Amino acid sequence: MNRTRIALIAAITAAVTLFFVSGLGKYLTLAALKANRDLLASLYEHHRLAMVAAFIGVYVVQTALSLPGAAILSLAAGAIFGAVPGTAYAVVGATVGATLAFLLTRYLFHETVQRRFGVRLETINRELESAGLNYLLFLRLVPLFPFFLINLGAGLTQLPLRTFFIGTMIGIIPGGFVYCNAGASLASISTPGDVASPRVIASFALLGVFSLVPVFYKKLHRSS
Repeated sequence: MNRTRIALIAAITAAVTLFFVSGLGKYLTLAALKANRDLLASLYEHHRLAMVAAFIGVYVVQTALSLPGAAILSLAAGAIFGAVPGTAYAVVGATVGATLAFLLTRYLFHETVQRRFGVRLETINRELESAGLNYLLFLRLVPLFPFFLINLGAGLTQLPLRTFFIGTMIGIIPGGFVYCNAGASLASISTPGDVASPRVIASFALLGVFSLVPVFYKKLHRSS
């Protein structure tokens, strides 16, 4: 591993450590959001472009560094900007941040992983090259794995960057809207978990299954 990669890993580690040591996480809680909602709404009323830019910037950093707080940020988007605009801003921030995490992982570890496990990953890479968008949509829609793990794991594979970007952007819109819409009615939420009801999760799972229908069809067509 060259010096540039080592320096980058050190910088990321320092940034993540600073987040936890400084206590910044206390501002990414539902209690903090409720306590500061009026202030944030007032700031947005007087400084619209600056608030949108600042929000997207915070979301990008949070996602790129795989820090906790994504659900709170999505709720905040709805509470400050409204359900539809908030969804747009949250999706932009999350997609850009996820893409940065994907690129960082690919730059830092992709070559090493492919060199050591390339033979074992051959089937996975082949599937991702032919139907990567469908698989990614499934993973984004069905909450089987944490969002940040998908970002990091995808960076270790041969999934094309364009596919990752498009699949992430489209796949997180439904969930983003649910959280932003809930954030617009912030007073009715006791915990972030209240948003993801079993019915909502089941709806996302159904959408995820639909995204794999073309893959199943191709496999059945080939075997027939």
